[in-house]
Amino acid sequence: MNKDEQAVSRDPKVWSISAEASLQDLLDSPGCPPLLRQTLSGAMSWQDRNRRFVRSAVASPRVAPQWSAALLALGATVTVQGDGELVEIPVETVLAQKPKGEIIALNVRMEGVRWGEAHVGRTPADEPIVASIAGVEMGGASVRQARVALTGAGPVRLADAPSQLVGGPLDKERIQKVADAIEQEVTPEGDFRGSEEYRRAVAGVLTRRALEQCLSEVNHD
Repeated sequence: MNKDEQAVSRDPKVWSISAEASLQDLLDSPGCPPLLRQTLSGAMSWQDRNRRFVRSAVASPRVAPQWSAALLALGATVTVQGDGELVEIPVETVLAQKPKGEIIALNVRMEGVRWGEAHVGRTPADEPIVASIAGVEMGGASVRQARVALTGAGPVRLADAPSQLVGGPLDKERIQKVADAIEQEVTPEGDFRGSEEYRRAVAGVLTRRALEQCLSEVNHD
């Protein structure tokens, strides 16, 4: 554990990093979850990663949209110092409302979450036009938790449609129903890179692909 990583949680299954770390420090950390490393290795340059810090980036999805979506999909939390005590708050809550107190660490559970990512862009080096990132937790043969966050199809947030998966199996038929529902749920704005209709349709396709990656992982348990 380097100087930027903190054992804020005593749970060995949780990876934590100081909010004072830069996004480049996070990327360089040996313990960095693969999905976070992948989403920070795309369009953002190393200069920008060195200028951006976890504390500000975690509260603003405009800084690193795919990274923010990955945090939501993984169910990441932040540790906040306030009123003399440490409080753990979901990143989803932080994006909706600024927490009272100072964010001192970012926490990501390392086990139990299956993830998938799919995106489309003009070139591999460009920021994706639309991206879908999924995180699924299984309880035996049934889905215990399902989270999908998208970029380029409206605000970066957790979608509602994946909750349909909870309590049942993770299979292609149910995944397709969620993908269809995503198309109706998202609120994209068109621009020169893609119309509203294009972004809406692609959001469904990419969500299906991301969730099917989780299905593939489950089948190999």
